[in-house]
Amino acid sequence: MPLKMADATLSTFNTVFEKFKSEAPNNKSNLILFLADIEPSTNLSWCPDCVRAEPVIYKKLESSSDDVALLRAYVGDRPTWRNPQHPWRVDSKFKLKGVPTLILWENGEVKGRLEDHEAHIERKIDALIATK
Repeated sequence: MPLKMADATLSTFNTVFEKFKSEAPNNKSNLILFLADIEPSTNLSWCPDCVRAEPVIYKKLESSSDDVALLRAYVGDRPTWRNPQHPWRVDSKFKLKGVPTLILWENGEVKGRLEDHEAHIERKIDALIATK
């Protein structure tokens, strides 16, 4: 089955996340990827770690034979993300420290995560998905 992707921003996240959670039981793996916004001038993320990790993550998830859902949550531009009171930094569920962060969501909670410095490592992505 193909990878199912949904995108959310800070303003649309709650609505998209509710749909993601309601469909979660239909999938083998449910993942949330928090990443930086795309810079309109370059058409690339302002975050070099995101630029490095995204293609690796997509390749690993697309090659899975299982049903996988991925919610891509865009944290905003650099000044928005740098704010210590950013909603996802202070959210008790996510407690984000950096981007990209790939989270395994299972049974209504975070079951595993890969943070910025490790989100591009294929064997760690495999291990995160295999956690289920």
